Amino acid sequence: MAWMWRFEKADGTEVPPAVEPEEFTTQGDAESWVGEVWRELLDGGAAQVSLFEDGAKIYGPMSLQAEPT
Repeated sequence: MAWMWRFEKADGTEVPPAVEPEEFTTQGDAESWVGEVWRELLDGGAAQVSLFEDGAKIYGPMSLQAEPT
């Protein structure tokens, strides 16, 4: 199984990631990675991400914007 992220602007347009992802073998690895680099992805132009497993969308889009405090 291969887990992959799709990186998008707020309007859903795909954008290249600011940090090149590796190929993830588990959902947990993919989620941990995005949790570590979300700020860099956001700064690089991605506003949201969607997670796919072998081409099937698992969830998303998920905003990279921090929740207001």
